Amino acid sequence: MKKTLLILALALSLNGLSQTTKDSIFSSKLNTYRHLSVALPPSYEQDKKRTYPLLLVLDGDYLFDPFLGTLKYGYYWDDLPEVILVGLNHSNDRERDEECQADETTGLPTGMGESFFEFLGGELLPYLQKNFRISPFKIVAGHDVTAGFMNFYLYKDNPLFKAYISLSPVMTKDMETHIAERLATFTNNMFYYVASADGDVKTIKNKVAQLDTNIKAANSATLSYRYDDFKGCSHYSLVPYAIPSALYHFFSAYQPISMNEFQEKIVTLPSGYVDYLKNRYELADKALGMKMKIRVNDFKAIEAAIIKNKAFNELEQLAQLSRTTYPKAMLSDYHMARFYENNGDLRMALKHYQNAYQLQEIGDLTKEMILGKMDELGPQVKKK
Repeated sequence: MKKTLLILALALSLNGLSQTTKDSIFSSKLNTYRHLSVALPPSYEQDKKRTYPLLLVLDGDYLFDPFLGTLKYGYYWDDLPEVILVGLNHSNDRERDEECQADETTGLPTGMGESFFEFLGGELLPYLQKNFRISPFKIVAGHDVTAGFMNFYLYKDNPLFKAYISLSPVMTKDMETHIAERLATFTNNMFYYVASADGDVKTIKNKVAQLDTNIKAANSATLSYRYDDFKGCSHYSLVPYAIPSALYHFFSAYQPISMNEFQEKIVTLPSGYVDYLKNRYELADKALGMKMKIRVNDFKAIEAAIIKNKAFNELEQLAQLSRTTYPKAMLSDYHMARFYENNGDLRMALKHYQNAYQLQEIGDLTKEMILGKMDELGPQVKKK
């Protein structure tokens, strides 16, 4: 616990987002102005054509900063993608409860709750999409009554959000059944995270546990799902633990290849290392709508697995992929040099090292390192 809180404290001190601003929107549905906190990604002003996932945080008055801290920390290590973070603030608990009002019989929004539901989907989201470069991947997050309320968007045939972070949700009548049923019907990828704790409110904890049982029983093939039941936490203290857990789960396809992944999933393969790398990035594109350039370190991990398993012919495939990804860098010729070197053709290996020397350095591939390989192979080639 202390370690997690220390990480979050560190994250809050890092300069990760380009700017945090205050904004407001007048709602005809609510007949009032609603206030927003907005944090734009570091690259937002530099890359004018790029779109970003939206993370809409209800209860922004107290959830915005913890989410911001986690994002900053993830940006620092390139573990989380850049997103547009928007916090919707509530002026007081009474307003919050009224706006999440639901009918006790039907379990559906009623009164001010119905107006708030229409405000979020019909006014706030269009406003954000008009003013910011938002990608199709949209996340909504809430705590307690707002966590329960946001589930109503799952009841629609085409949900406005693809991912839901539900922190100790107060669920309405039969919601623990309806959510599981709805999640099982979607043919596109959906993401759902829910958290509770052993010190949570008993009625909330029991419903969340039943929701977990129902979702697992539905066994949806298109659902990315995680449930955390935190030990030693309360209804409120679970929040700083749940936020990073949810974000790191949703964006697992984005993260660099870890040592565990390398040892347990990659190096144990009998073949197909380059295909594994391609499929990994295609998954991020398909699930998250993110076209990502393959990281240099991920190329290195696949190269290491190929060398370790002596699958040297795959180095040629790796070279083709690295040339497509980094056409002006020395990476592709380096891979071809390794291919020929490990297959005993030192003359061709030397030629590709020479080609690589003329190209741009990348990662830890430097001209000095390539020159060293040329000096090593040169005398051996002359002897032949």
